[in-house]
This record gives sequence, structure tokens and C-alpha cells, in this order.
Amino acid sequence: MMRVALAQLNPVVGDLAGNARRILDMHRRAVAAGGQLTVFPELSLVGYPPLDLLSRKEFVSAAERTLEKLAAELGPVPAIVGAVRANPAPVGRPLFNVAALLCGGRVAAVQAKTRLPTYDVFDEDRYFEPAAERRVVRVGDLRLGLVVCEDIWDGPEPGRERYPVDPVDELVRQGMDLLINISASPFHRGRGRERERQIGELARRLNLPVILVNTVGGNDSLIFDGRSLACDGSGSLLARAECFREDLLLIDLVTKTAERRPAPVEDAGELMAALRLGIADFAAKCGLSRVVLGLSGGVDSAVVAVLAAEALGPERVRALAMPSQYSSPHSHGDAELLARRLGIEFLTEPIGPALEAFRAMLQPDLGDVRTSLTEENLQARIRGTLVMAHANRLGALALATGNKSELSTGYCTLYGDMIGGLAPIGDLWKHEVYELARHINRAEEIIPQRILERPPSAELRPNQTDQDTLPPYEVLDAVLDLYLTRGLSPEEIIRRGHDPVAVERLVVMLEKSEFKRRQAPPVLRVSPRAFGAGRQIPIARHMP
Repeated sequence: MMRVALAQLNPVVGDLAGNARRILDMHRRAVAAGGQLTVFPELSLVGYPPLDLLSRKEFVSAAERTLEKLAAELGPVPAIVGAVRANPAPVGRPLFNVAALLCGGRVAAVQAKTRLPTYDVFDEDRYFEPAAERRVVRVGDLRLGLVVCEDIWDGPEPGRERYPVDPVDELVRQGMDLLINISASPFHRGRGRERERQIGELARRLNLPVILVNTVGGNDSLIFDGRSLACDGSGSLLARAECFREDLLLIDLVTKTAERRPAPVEDAGELMAALRLGIADFAAKCGLSRVVLGLSGGVDSAVVAVLAAEALGPERVRALAMPSQYSSPHSHGDAELLARRLGIEFLTEPIGPALEAFRAMLQPDLGDVRTSLTEENLQARIRGTLVMAHANRLGALALATGNKSELSTGYCTLYGDMIGGLAPIGDLWKHEVYELARHINRAEEIIPQRILERPPSAELRPNQTDQDTLPPYEVLDAVLDLYLTRGLSPEEIIRRGHDPVAVERLVVMLEKSEFKRRQAPPVLRVSPRAFGAGRQIPIARHMP
């Protein structure tokens, strides 16, 4: 056996029949191209992460039946598929996360995952039992070592140091010709380059070829970039698959020939591609074909509008301008100009009448709420109500347009600008939003230049700017990135030269806003430390 096909697949979580069809179709393509073994990603049959679907006995039973049926349909050329299998033992977790070898019309062998991550967005120890043993598998004349994702990773993540077993070392001692890793390794900025480096170092250390097949696609907050790869025994890169799309690569292990897609430039362009995929897959996998968002004339909603138009097509995007008496004419004009350039639907619905009605309703009990925080939040909530009304009427996905700087400090309104089903830029600091906007305008002006030059403002009271309430974003983003991403204490951040008053204030703002983030829509994860499932902080607790 010489030619191995890397089948980079975009499965849908829970869609057993659909995923089986995708696997079968890609396997047949691989065989037609001369492949002698097809390798699919981790949990490719059930989708990753399946979470508490794995607690449903009927789902697990259906997954096992689907795997057996798939094995019978694949034909004589073997394949390795990520799947789940029941644990027959009376103790331990009820399931295994396995690499299943399908050969000769049956499930010929399975290798369970040994290292079950329980840090950041991962919670596999909740569902799976670790492998009790690791065995080299023979396929034709090849001795294969099969491992699943975390089984090969080394690094500083909390929890990795507790693993008592190194699966790769055990397989090496048994003697193997090729190490195959099936993965569901999520994207964050720089992760692709890091993955290539780690696989190259592993192949060089083992003096063996190593193949990694990674899943691709968006599933809830997670984005999987694909970028499957293979290295020879010297650590040299043999093959690299596409980023952010399905791909099929063939490798000849004897001649060491393979296709290598161009390396992505790890800049704002890569980030754009990731966010587009996250939006497109979230909508498609939820059965939604259209999106609605508020288009204010600010940089955040402008970037989200561009991403949505590119992800779904401009004909599927509705943008609402919802001006009040505090909105500047420039903001509305810039929003309309952007919508025209993008070719998206643009509607104007002034919120003045609704705001006046609320003022009158609240006057007897709350007095005059004009120019108060109460009125600012009312405006945001009226706009949120209008966005959701359009989403309900159209059966569309409402997109929240807030960024990570706002979510960190609580500079956002529950049931207002936080409304929606997905927050595409909720893991981007404000300065990164500007970086993305400049990238969008690199060839021609799409986002009106005035949006990039005007001081950021929520426009909820006269002459308001964000810096009336917040420090300059270059200060805010730097401090909170050190605190959240790097895990530095306030004292350590201050020692790096940051103003003690600003540091203390920002940390308090962040910690006090946890209740808002718990109620936020899913945030597309593009950094190692995003808000969402990977950050578990109590709401009711002692504040710093």
C-alpha cells in the first residue's frame, strides 16, 4: 500500500446519514484517483463536538449502526473514520472516541483516544473513557499507528501534564511504518503554523512519516480550519490541504509525492476567511438562509455586514438603520453608502416614536429619563426589538455586532445591541476590528473612509464618544489582552508600565460584567481565549 488519501471533511453535528453520505462520496473520489487508504477526521461520522447528544442512547445506537452500514458500503479499499463506540465494560465512561478502520465490509479494528482534554473548549472526559491499550494496526503491508487529536499534542495547556500515558511512544515500541492522527483541532490565529511545526518536529523525532487529517467547518462557536498535512521522516512538509474548505489530497508514501496547497498568509485575510466560514456554516447548519443586522454607521456593524454579504451573498442580508435624535446624519449616510456598495437590502426605521412612547410610559414612576443611562439602554433595546422582529418575520439569523472590547467591559446592553443568534466579531478586540476594516478596503474603498476616521460612538446621547466612558481602545485592549489571554495578574500588568488606575478599573469592569456575557449569543472563536464555553466563571461571587 502506497497511496493514502487525506479526506478533509465538513460534517454536520448529529447528521449521521448525511455525514455517512459525505464520507462515502469522498472515499469514492479518493479511490477513483488511485487512493489505497482514505483517512477522515476525528468524529467525522457524528460531527465535532457532539456534546450531550452523546448522552442520548438512541443517538449512540444509531451512530454505531450507521458505522456498520458505512463499512459495508465502502467497497474493498479501506478507510479510517472517526466515530464513537460503546464501552462494553461495566465501569468507566460509557463511550470511546475512536479511529475506526473499515475494511472488507466490516469494522476491522478500532483504536480509542487515550488523552481526553478537559481544558478550554474541550470536555471529553465528560463522555469518553480513555483507551485501555494501544495497538499497531496492519493494513496491507503497512503497520499503522492510529491516534486521535490530543494523543500527539505536547504543550503548556493546563491539564496536559496529567496524562499518564504517551500513546505515540507505546506505538513506536511496537514498530510502525506510519503514524496517522485524526483530529478536530479548532482554529485560532497562528494555530495552523503551530500545528505544522509540531507535526514536523514529531515526524523528525520519530524518523517516521506522520499524517494529520483535520476537520473543517463551523460548529457553533468553533471554527475548524482544516489544513490537514503530512510530513516525511525528516520532518519536511509533503502535503498541505486547503484552509477553511473541504479538500482531498493523495500522498504516495514510496515516492514521497503529494500536492501541497499554498500556505495561507496568517493575517487579516485568514481571519476574514475564518469568520466567513463561521457565519456561513452556523446559518446553514441551523437551517437559516438569511441574516439581519443593525447597520449603525460604525465600524463594528460595517465589518459584520461585509462578512455576512461575503458569507451568504448580498441578496440574503438585510440591514436596518435605526436612527434616533442623537444619530448623526453622517452615520446614516455612511451606512446607506456601505449597503449600496455591498448590494445588501437597506431599510430605515427611526426609533424616535417608540422612544417617545417609552418616555411617556415611564414618566409617572421613573420621572424624566432623557439623557440618562436608562434612556441609552432603552434606545439599544428598541433597536434590538426591531432587529428580532425582522428576523422572526423572515425566519432569519440575527447577527450581533459587538466586539470583544465591549463584551469585556460590559459596554453593551442586554436585550439591546447584544441581541441575536451569533456574534461574529465578539472575539475581536476593537483594534482588530479596525485591522479587518482596513484589510477589506485594501484594494478599493468598501467601508466608507469616514467610518474609519470618526471617533467611535454609541450615539445614545448628545456628542457622545466611547472614550467618555472607556479608556482609549489601544490602552483597553492591551490591558485586557494581558489579563484574559496571557493570564497576567493586575500587579504584573502594572509592572509592565500600565497605569494602575486604568488597570484596576478595567479589571473590575470585566469581572462585574460576567452576567452579560453569560447571556450573549455564541461568539465565533478566533483566539486562544474567547468568551463562551472555554471560560467558566461564576456570576455570583466575590469581585476583586
